[in-house]
Amino acid sequence: MGFFVQLTEAIAERQSLLMTGLDPNPEMLQSWAQRRGMANRSFLSQARHWIKAVVEETSPHVCAIKASLGFYQALGPLGLELLLEVRDLVPRDLPLIIDAKHGDLNSSTALAHYLFKDLGVDAVTLSPLAGQDIAAPFLLYADKAVVITCRSSNPAAKRIQYHPSEGDPLFLQIVRECQLWGTPDQLLLEVGTSDPAVLGQVRQAAPERVLMLRSIWSEEERLDGLLEAGFNDAADGLLLPLPQNLLVEDDLGEQAAALKGLINQRRERWLNQHPRVEGNSCALWVAEPPTATSAAPDAGRDLILDLFDIGCLLFGDYVQASGAVFNYYVDLRQIISDPNLFHRVLHSYGALLEGLDFDRIAGIPYGSLPTATGLSLALHKPLIYPRKEVKAHGARRLIEGDFNDGDRVVVVDDILITGGSVLEGISKLESSGLVVEDVVVFIDHGGQRDRRARERLQAAGYRVHAVLDIETITRTLVAAGRLTAEQAAVLA
Repeated sequence: MGFFVQLTEAIAERQSLLMTGLDPNPEMLQSWAQRRGMANRSFLSQARHWIKAVVEETSPHVCAIKASLGFYQALGPLGLELLLEVRDLVPRDLPLIIDAKHGDLNSSTALAHYLFKDLGVDAVTLSPLAGQDIAAPFLLYADKAVVITCRSSNPAAKRIQYHPSEGDPLFLQIVRECQLWGTPDQLLLEVGTSDPAVLGQVRQAAPERVLMLRSIWSEEERLDGLLEAGFNDAADGLLLPLPQNLLVEDDLGEQAAALKGLINQRRERWLNQHPRVEGNSCALWVAEPPTATSAAPDAGRDLILDLFDIGCLLFGDYVQASGAVFNYYVDLRQIISDPNLFHRVLHSYGALLEGLDFDRIAGIPYGSLPTATGLSLALHKPLIYPRKEVKAHGARRLIEGDFNDGDRVVVVDDILITGGSVLEGISKLESSGLVVEDVVVFIDHGGQRDRRARERLQAAGYRVHAVLDIETITRTLVAAGRLTAEQAAVLA
């Protein structure tokens, strides 16, 4: 069972968004131990009894348990033994998260193996400043998860986290970037704040992610604001820690149950006020679409520049599939070797596919098949494709993949030049009983300058959707200094 399924089932079974923090703070334990006649015992003994009591009291009322590695490491070898006891005490159906804030690349592989294999925890928190490389060794464990800390709540952090400006702070750039590293099933975000406005900014930038709070609220109104700002469309996607002061109370179980009930009341009220619209729309797992209305206004520009920098745009004399000779060539096959960039390209397709109604995705061989496969996996839509040539042996299929007569198919291709290959593929699909209404391409070669290919498809009854066109690409590359005037003239 993967982490996300485990977490989802724990939320559903216990009807809770709460989590328990198992951090044996010496000051916190002192009063707890005195009330129980344990004041003369060692700190390790006090911690062991406190951990057992907290786990037993809160397990029925929380969906996860989190332990900070630093507290246990500070106790030396006995502390690590205590951490093993934590693993044994936490019910296996509850996710155990280790708060490590790990950021050292050299020891990442070893730490991932220790936490996930030796200790058997389910998720770990990481610091994002080393970039995607810090998460990669942990994401290799497909049934585990990482929690990226995107914001800290301590006041001194503001000078860094709000650089370069409050309008586009670093912590939101981290939110946008780290979503490219892993799926919502594997990558969560930790947000240190008690300010609903800040939490709302993160939720807007990461609508599909589970957000884990590191805040303590002292008033019911503050809790209401955090819930309103942090809920996703299903009134979940938000993990809230039990306030630390509750963890030393004699009636911890009752107070945890009461807080859970209060949050569930707010969830029910939120759902009544925000009814969900059901439909056939699909959503891709990566962050915002690269459009002018995106929360990341430069996302489209950055994508174009990155495609150029890896060699997707070449100059020279190139023969196209149609037989025409162009002075340049757009080679999108390069993206499949750059997972980060490939995900961003998939997301740009997904922004167009989101509003379409279809049962299956069809890729036009051979250039768009990797893209169509990625979209199929990300959108949970079955993949088919028309063969370029029918084999003289085997099943001699015209269409590869499973389908039924009347299924609606969206056709995906990389570049629209003449429309000939798309129409040829559509003909094979329709002759097999499939229905095609929409064609989605990454680049419309003609754009506004030459609409013949688009008009050819539209005249045949198909709607055409393009992520980019040559004019937009040229304008962006010239503005960034990537193209000379002579090269831009070739594209014009």
